[in-house]
Amino acid sequence: MSTNKIPDNVVINSEEGTYTASLKPYGTNVGAPSITAIDTISWKHRNIHKVNKQFKTKFLELKAVHDQLMASYEYNNLVYKAKFNFEPIVGEKYHLYRDKNSNMFLSVIAPEECNFDFVGSFYLNADLMWQKN
Repeated sequence: MSTNKIPDNVVINSEEGTYTASLKPYGTNVGAPSITAIDTISWKHRNIHKVNKQFKTKFLELKAVHDQLMASYEYNNLVYKAKFNFEPIVGEKYHLYRDKNSNMFLSVIAPEECNFDFVGSFYLNADLMWQKN
């Protein structure tokens, strides 16, 4: 069957030479409604805005966790590098001071009981991590 002699409104499979109008998921006759592209731009913009908010919220949550982790790391680094001549007990409160040479040392003496250059108070938790008190 030659497709050159068939009108445009007739749906035919040129390879098999059969009419396939009934197999199409859309209307194929002249009276069928026209196929128009749906405007998806507003849907895209609306959802892009929502997704960007979700990304931003997740990023801010992760940044807060990162900042907290870095602060914890800095405290641990500060205290573990300090000089002390005793074995700290888990759950006890200790005080970090700076000596005349700007070297850090850890003590059980409270800031009210001495005249040392006080840096901060810390306690050792069960994970052996120092936490600022």
